[in-house]
This record gives sequence, structure tokens and C-alpha cells, in this order.
Amino acid sequence: MDNFYRKIEEIVAKDSRYKADAYEFVMRALWFTQNKFKKQGHVSGKELLEGIKDLVLEQYGPMAKTVFQHWGIEATADFGEIVFNMVDSGLLNKTEKDSRDDFKNVYDFSETFNIFRNQSFSKLTASPKRNRVNQKPKISAAKSGSPDSSLFNKKNLN
Repeated sequence: MDNFYRKIEEIVAKDSRYKADAYEFVMRALWFTQNKFKKQGHVSGKELLEGIKDLVLEQYGPMAKTVFQHWGIEATADFGEIVFNMVDSGLLNKTEKDSRDDFKNVYDFSETFNIFRNQSFSKLTASPKRNRVNQKPKISAAKSGSPDSSLFNKKNLN
């Protein structure tokens, strides 16, 4: 686990465009996406972005876009940069078919995260899952039953 955070600190020292929280969120979103698509292995860039969208709306609701901006994320392509920074550091793996282009222009943040226009805020906050915003995220790949991924090396979290 300490190794994960050390590697994230190294990444942020080399590439300060994104905050460390963005990298932690991407890892949580990977696990979330694997569960959503019932996969234990590789997920595509588009699948990961779908999971990212669902997870950020679940956790941050109407503040999703603001949180992303605070982390330095302005578009889906930024997630490609984050993922490939993690690949370069050995935290994630990729297939021959994976590229940064998989993350470009998948959805528009202004359109996707304008939830006041897209749906009723009262419907959004009615879900009990929305109340988890203040909970500290738990990152534990060694936990029994955690999804595994070709994008994810458990050895780097020990």
C-alpha cells in the first residue's frame, strides 16, 4: 500500500498537472468499473470512463465537475494521461491495443456533469449511496474478493 502512494508521489513530482487524489480516484474507479462490468481483467478506456462517470456522480453528485477541476482534470483525455502515467510507473498495465486516444472526447464534461439540467437534484440525492461523500476511501487490493486486472499490479501496493 505504501508503495502505491510512493509511486503516486513520484508521478506527481514528474507531472504536476494532476493532484495525487486524481490518481487514487482512478484506481478506485478501475475497481468500480470491474465490478460494474463483472470483469476481473482488463477494461477498455471507454469502459473505465463510464465507471469514472458513474463513480464521481455517486460520490460527489453536483460537485463532480468542480472536484475534477480541482484535481486538474478538464476532459476525458486527462484520464488517459493519468492512466498512462500509472502505466509508465508500473502501477497499471496495458495491452497492445490501449492508447491515450481511447480517452479522447468520449464525453463532454459540461454536458455530462451538468446534472441540474440532466436530472432532478432531489432524485440524485435520494439514493443512500450519495451519503458516502465524506467517507475516507479504502484502497486495499490485497483484500479478499477484490477484482484483479491486467491494468493493475497488486505487488505494487505491498
